[in-house]
Amino acid sequence: MTTKKAPFGGGAVDLTTGPIARSLLVFSLPALGSNVLQSINGSVNAIWIGQFLGERGLAATANANMITFMMISMVFGFGMASTIVIGQAMGRKDVNAMREAFGTGVAIFLMLGVFVAVTGWIFSPALLQMLGTPADAYPMALIYLRWMFLGMPFMLLSTYLALALRSVGDSMTPLILMLPGLVVDIVLNPILILGLGPAPRMGIAGSGVATFIASGVSVAALLWAIYKRDLPIRLRGDEMRYLKPKPELTSVILRKGAPMGLQMIVMSFSAIVMIGMINAIGTAATAAYGAINQIWTYIQMPAIAIGMAVSAMAAQNIGAKRWDRLSEITRAGIIINLCLTGSLVLLTVMFDRAALALFLPGADNAIDIGVRIGLLASWSFILMGVSSVLSAVMRANGVAIAPLIILIIAYIPGRLGAIYTLRPLIGDDAIWWSFPVGSVIALALNTAYYMYGPWRQSRMIATVEEAEEFVQATADPAGRMMPNE
Repeated sequence: MTTKKAPFGGGAVDLTTGPIARSLLVFSLPALGSNVLQSINGSVNAIWIGQFLGERGLAATANANMITFMMISMVFGFGMASTIVIGQAMGRKDVNAMREAFGTGVAIFLMLGVFVAVTGWIFSPALLQMLGTPADAYPMALIYLRWMFLGMPFMLLSTYLALALRSVGDSMTPLILMLPGLVVDIVLNPILILGLGPAPRMGIAGSGVATFIASGVSVAALLWAIYKRDLPIRLRGDEMRYLKPKPELTSVILRKGAPMGLQMIVMSFSAIVMIGMINAIGTAATAAYGAINQIWTYIQMPAIAIGMAVSAMAAQNIGAKRWDRLSEITRAGIIINLCLTGSLVLLTVMFDRAALALFLPGADNAIDIGVRIGLLASWSFILMGVSSVLSAVMRANGVAIAPLIILIIAYIPGRLGAIYTLRPLIGDDAIWWSFPVGSVIALALNTAYYMYGPWRQSRMIATVEEAEEFVQATADPAGRMMPNE
């Protein structure tokens, strides 16, 4: 397949022409590769911790990672909103709008990253206590969590840079430049945990320090590539003024990004309530859940990669006013997701015990619990993959409120409601059954809104001038901002 290079130079690719299914698959493969590398990184580190520090270490990181995910979720939506603006500007061939949105996004992520790091460090004990972290895992969880918070500015910035590159059609650069940070993280983990060679023996803190250093390496590598290859989002000379966000564009990104971020927060809230229930069962259940989550990261990889690719492709086509291509983009994304996610679910169910043993050596009770969780819940990710494609297409047009409402319904009365309703009848299995219940509800509602909702009438703002008009049009006479889809 021949892809059309955009007129911006660098690694940008025009996704508004050519065969949709093949283009989507080719574009999504590097994003899938990035997810694979991230998952391998997390899994190898979890194996180090499980092998060297046992169930308590794995339970500690399961609790800490849940909180880290929640904090990242609080700001992730702003990055999504910014990169959708970049993608639509790419479709319009508007370089200036691309760079304005990119500069604003970098500034927002840096400020929020520092804020999250400081507040997270201070409130780490309260957050772990809120989760009901098992007492024997709490000391390790606190040390690990605080190091994760220290690295939050680097983590958020590297995530945003990768999103921005994909929004202009460059999914290969983020894949290649994940490798340096991944190697650093994997190599440093055992060295710092065990104190090999001249390194101090740091225990669980060593894993946190390794991730902190690796995140910094990833940011440095991405920035180096953006400028070395003169990629289209780079800022030079007078363009550096875009790092001082314009109020109008910032307002739009915050308003559109807040509902997208709230979707992640709803998911995090549901997960936090759930892990609190699992913690109450015992350390073995928490360790089993932490291990099965490592396996689930692989199952979810195609859905995440295809969702990002669909969002980038749809945003460019909307910017280019190629509405005729959106239905085929949606259909191609769903088919690819069903094939890839379904295959991974089948493989993980077939080899679940061997996979779990990597994280839980000799912990037969925890492995049995993990196998049970996988059998009851893993298949729900097939449905989630389809939902992610539908929401990605709508999100590319700036739609944020409806997907948020759907997610709230699926996760709060849906997933959590299923637990409280079914637990008196089937015991702890209700926690695992809640996954497919929530997925069915989300898929049904997303499908209905995609087919019959007014999401095509919404719009994302791609220039500062449009942002100014948007702010004026959505303000009431008193100057307050009014809600907008």
